[in-house]
Amino acid sequence: MVQTASSHDKAANRELVTRLVADAAAGRPDLVVLPEAMMADFATEGGSVGDLAEALDGEFVGTLRKAAAEHGVAIVAGMFERSCDEARPYNTLLAVGADGDLLGAYRKIHLYDAFGYRESDQLTPGDVAPVVVQVAGQKLGLMTCYDLRFPELSRALVDAGAEVFVVPAAWVRGPLKEHHWTTLLTARAIENTCYVAAAAQNGKKYCGLSQIIDPQGIAIAAVGEADGIASAEISADRLTETRRRNPSLQNRRFTVSSR
Repeated sequence: MVQTASSHDKAANRELVTRLVADAAAGRPDLVVLPEAMMADFATEGGSVGDLAEALDGEFVGTLRKAAAEHGVAIVAGMFERSCDEARPYNTLLAVGADGDLLGAYRKIHLYDAFGYRESDQLTPGDVAPVVVQVAGQKLGLMTCYDLRFPELSRALVDAGAEVFVVPAAWVRGPLKEHHWTTLLTARAIENTCYVAAAAQNGKKYCGLSQIIDPQGIAIAAVGEADGIASAEISADRLTETRRRNPSLQNRRFTVSSR
């Protein structure tokens, strides 16, 4: 999990991505996760990111693919993707394989219309469908920031086979917001007996606190407010043993539709 802050300068952000992936890849991970909106930061309230948006074959995705292939690591990172509404693109997560091929794209479903902000004024929501990709034998369910507040999405992801929730975010600072962030990350891990890997933006607007949580709700790696990298090993044995001891997914009496 790489913690940093993007800017509105897309070229500078691409250079930052290239450098940070190289730094993270020095530890020879299978996966490097960058925050939400890594291609460009959100516009100020009342502004638009429409002019910043790119297609999935644009410069930002090209940077991710090149870095992934060069270092032999899969990458997940956030961008603004063009939609049919030029003024309101998608808030998209890109998953790129270690060979540079595109594994999947998740368009954020739940837009942040809360705490006095309206993300839906700037962005278009994606289709209501879980996105799961596979990296190094592990199935990763993709979520973005505000999605964390909707447990039905995590249930849909785990029902689709997810063993790790990957959560890039730009979690806005504010009263009790950091408490909500850490509590919800832990809850999603415990209730789904999944790993949760959350990479957040920091800086003046966002809270940071990137972390990796195991299926028992234990933070096994974390970063505070400064730039940094949190690394941990995902253990299939730990996942299997946790689900054996705590078979809450098997004991469910209600199922949740994805619609």
